[in-house]
Amino acid sequence: MSSSSPLQPYPEPPAKKHNDLAIELISGSVGGACQVLTGQPLDTIKTRAQTAPRGQFKNTWDILATTVRNEGPLALYKGMLSPLLGVAAVNSLLFTAYGASRRLVSPYPDLSIPQVALAGSMAGAANAILASPVEMFKIRMQGQYGRGGKRLSQIVGEMWREYGLRDGVMRGYWVTVIREIPAYAGFYAGYETTKRAFARRLNPEPLPVWALLSSGAIGGVCYWLACYPLDVVKSRIQLAPRPATRGGWFEGGYVGRELRAIIREGGVSALFTGIGPSLLRAVPAAAATFVAFELTRDYIVEHDLL
Repeated sequence: MSSSSPLQPYPEPPAKKHNDLAIELISGSVGGACQVLTGQPLDTIKTRAQTAPRGQFKNTWDILATTVRNEGPLALYKGMLSPLLGVAAVNSLLFTAYGASRRLVSPYPDLSIPQVALAGSMAGAANAILASPVEMFKIRMQGQYGRGGKRLSQIVGEMWREYGLRDGVMRGYWVTVIREIPAYAGFYAGYETTKRAFARRLNPEPLPVWALLSSGAIGGVCYWLACYPLDVVKSRIQLAPRPATRGGWFEGGYVGRELRAIIREGGVSALFTGIGPSLLRAVPAAAATFVAFELTRDYIVEHDLL
């Protein structure tokens, strides 16, 4: 008569050696600043492609050429102050929420890719609370044509005085939540999938910077492929002269109404207007974000700073 061996208990989760929260906050802010500095010009072109009246520009190259010719090359950096100040905070929240979400999904560090995607979607939903106002002010800065224009402080003050918190500062919050959930599932799943493929093939520890850059670039592309039509809707809602009409949740609410309006105006292809600049921007911006985050985190841990 054979005897079965007793069930082996799961090993204890690894003990914490560092202040994960502080490390993620600092590393995320560094990654966010690098993201803005590398990606702002193409982000301006993307926003103008999404929000310009039909027929104003011929194509993406025309947006770039017209903007530089009429407003100067620095116009490509319109609205940078809002994300430069805000994206550091947004990425701090994002990477901190992602780290917390990973620990909620599993106490063990080696998550499966579906678990990574779940943690990313949870982090995206939390991230929307800061991402929504930061992106709204950036878009309204980028939507100004001609030299000069209103300063960020003027736009913030006008939105607050005219519409208050819900319809002004937080305009487009719910469409941002809806966008961020699939976007960051793709962002982190794409990054981790590529990073693990490099690790299996190269088997170095740590991975070289070029592998991290490539993994980040793939994550950035996955971000936009997962959410782009919702980003077009968000941009139009946040740049509109008046807040969207509330109500009608059974019909998709203001998100559904804006989607249908876009399709009526330009067909399904209008939901992908500006995707070229977005994908081009995603490569350096996401690569810089992840590399800056990873290197900053590794430096803090290696030197036992926290």
